[in-house]
Amino acid sequence: MMEKEIYFAWYRLRGLGLVCLCSFVFFFGAYLANQRSIAVSGPAGAQTMPVDCVKRDDNKLALSFDVTGGCGSVQVLLNILEKYGAKATFFVTESWMDAHPEEAKRIVSDGHDLGCRGTDRESMAGLPKEEMKKTLRSAQDRAKALTGARMGLFRAPYGEYDSALIGAATAEGLLPVRWSVDSEDWKDYGVESIVKKVTEHPDLGAGAIIRMHGGASHTAHALESIVTKLQAQGYELTPVSKLVK
Repeated sequence: MMEKEIYFAWYRLRGLGLVCLCSFVFFFGAYLANQRSIAVSGPAGAQTMPVDCVKRDDNKLALSFDVTGGCGSVQVLLNILEKYGAKATFFVTESWMDAHPEEAKRIVSDGHDLGCRGTDRESMAGLPKEEMKKTLRSAQDRAKALTGARMGLFRAPYGEYDSALIGAATAEGLLPVRWSVDSEDWKDYGVESIVKKVTEHPDLGAGAIIRMHGGASHTAHALESIVTKLQAQGYELTPVSKLVK
């Protein structure tokens, strides 16, 4: 009889443990989901996670482009955005600004964000913090000298952050940014794939940040359809800096 009671007691304890484990998983998952949309207020030094989307009650979202040294089609992107009155954010490297100074100036004069992407290297995460700061400061100085505007946003190469890089960016007055909708234009699957990936993405909605690439093969051909489809859905395309405000 004693063995039978111990047996049932063990099963009750195991069941209670499973309930506790499920509860933990549920509430931890809810916590992470809540953290995914970051309210950007308060001092820059308080930023602990990159922004990938913003909670908003209106119809605004942000279209962004990663632009590195080899990108040469930005002028085409700017023409399409101008045609439809859409604004965007361009995260550029210092080497790209050196190679395309007039396009960098046009980004600012057309009312788009000029954000910092750091360098053309694969990742900045793991670098010495002083080297991070030096790289970010140099890009900002170049942008200021070239366009008269300071950079306020930073996107790490490939979106790879660590705590040191976030700290370095915020120390330089830059808001770390990622994305919630990836066009996956870098996979070169074609125009239709890019348009569908963006306009039918499950995370598309007010406050979303869409990532595209200035130098991907099919991006320029897909952009017009993406802009018109998003506008037809009632969205207003705005720079990230205005989205987070």
